[in-house]
Amino acid sequence: MAFLGGLVLTVLILLICFSIFGRTLSGFFHSDFAAGLLGGFAQTMINVGIGPVNGDYELVEAGIAFTIFAFLPLTQITGAHANVDIFTNGLPVRAQLYLKAIIEILFAAVLVMIAIQLNQGMWDKMNRGQTTFLLQFPVWWAYGLSLIGAVSAALVGVYVAYARIHHALTGQAVIIDEGADH
Repeated sequence: MAFLGGLVLTVLILLICFSIFGRTLSGFFHSDFAAGLLGGFAQTMINVGIGPVNGDYELVEAGIAFTIFAFLPLTQITGAHANVDIFTNGLPVRAQLYLKAIIEILFAAVLVMIAIQLNQGMWDKMNRGQTTFLLQFPVWWAYGLSLIGAVSAALVGVYVAYARIHHALTGQAVIIDEGADH
């Protein structure tokens, strides 16, 4: 999921750059300076359609939603969420394990709830036939793609909660807690 999310993010970055470049060129070709300097070439470029990518905002909106959900499973299983552990570092190891288990149970519940709500939202958008303004693609497509990542994150969240409970009760780590470098 993270590789796919990275690929989509890369495409979105290129799309934004291309759109900004097109918007800048369009502004230049529409200027009096370009019309005087380039004459008919400026008008030809305008007629060809040099400009921003049509619907770039809609594509970025849908793509970023998917990308966020695509990175969640990796973030969850590696324990790479941001932590503020100033107070918990002073707790005994066993208390820290129980606290991690409780946090992961809550996290899993939230991830499952997000997936359920996203599924309901997708079906609502599908039933209403709602489309985006410029490109007119169905809004539920973005919800559906995001739902794939959300369900993956929810499954990983439930697994990590199980692993943390197992670790707290038995002392045996099922997953390696890499954490984030903050």
